[in-house]
Amino acid sequence: MPGVATPGSAREAVSPVLTLVRRAHRPARPVGSVVLVHGYNDYVFQDHVVESFAEAGWDALGVDLRRAGRSLRAGQVPHYVDDLRETAADLGVAVAAARRSPGPVVVHAHSTGGLVAALWAHAHRGAGGCDALVLDSPFLDLRASWVERTVGTRVIDAVGPWSPLTVVSSGPSAYTGHLLAERGGRWTFDTSLKRPEGVPVRAGWLRAVRQGHARVARGLDVACPVLVARADRSGAEDPTGPDREVDLETTDTVLDVAQIARLAPRLGRDVTELVVPGAVHDLTLSDDGPRATYLSAVLGWLDEHVRREAA
Repeated sequence: MPGVATPGSAREAVSPVLTLVRRAHRPARPVGSVVLVHGYNDYVFQDHVVESFAEAGWDALGVDLRRAGRSLRAGQVPHYVDDLRETAADLGVAVAAARRSPGPVVVHAHSTGGLVAALWAHAHRGAGGCDALVLDSPFLDLRASWVERTVGTRVIDAVGPWSPLTVVSSGPSAYTGHLLAERGGRWTFDTSLKRPEGVPVRAGWLRAVRQGHARVARGLDVACPVLVARADRSGAEDPTGPDREVDLETTDTVLDVAQIARLAPRLGRDVTELVVPGAVHDLTLSDDGPRATYLSAVLGWLDEHVRREAA
C-alpha cells in the first residue's frame, strides 16, 4: 500500500503526532510542572504518579511520543524513529506547553525516554531546557554481550540506513506481562499500547539508540540538576526456573543497573544517584514499598534542588 511502512522502508501513511495528557483536576496554585515521558513499548498511564506529584503541589503533564501510545496512527510502525532528535522534538513541545504555567519545569523520563531526555537537556543546556531532570532507569547502554555491543553495533550501523525496518529482535515481554493485573500483577493498562507480546526492535531504531549511547559515553553537559534512579539489582531478561517470580518482582529485568551506575556521572555537572532496593525496571511500577521509597525520594530531591532554588 502506498505510504504504509514496509520492511526496508520508513515511509508511512500519516504524519507523526504527539499527545499531551493532563488530569482533569489540577493543583489550584502549582509550585511547578512535571513532564512525564515514557519508554519503549509504553505510554503515560501511571495515575498514581500524577497523584503523588499533585499532592506535593506539582502539576503533571504526560506526553505520548510520536508513534507510541495514544499518538500511534494506522500505517505507522510502533515506536519507530531513526533519529532520537525526532522524539526529542516532541519533548521540547511538551516542555514549552508546561512553561505556559508558572513555576519551574521538571522532566521525569523513563528508560528510552530517559536517554532521549538526557540528550535533549544537553542540547538545550543554554536555553529552552528544563529546571531539573529525573531519570527513572534510563537506557544509557545496551544490555548485551561485548560482541553484540561492539561488532553488533557496527553491523547495525551498516544495515540501518538501507534497511531501517528490518527486525533485529522480537518476542514477548515477560516484564510487561508480569505487571498486568489480569495476569496476577498490580497494574491495569491498555495492552494495545503497552504490549505483553512486545514490540519488535528494528535496525533503524536500534542504530539511533546506539548513536545516543555513544554520545552519553563521551559525556554530556546537562546544566540543570539530574537525579538518576535505578533498582539495586538486575535480574534475568527472560526469567526461568525457581527464581522467576522473584526476579520479575524485585529486580530490573530489562537493563543492566551496573551500566546505569557507571554512566550516570557522565550526564552533567550536578548528578545525584538514587538506588531503590527491590524495585523493578520502571521504579514507579514496583511493589508498594520500593515504589513509595522512590516517589518520596524524588519529591524530597525536588524540594531540595528545585523548590528551594525557586523560593
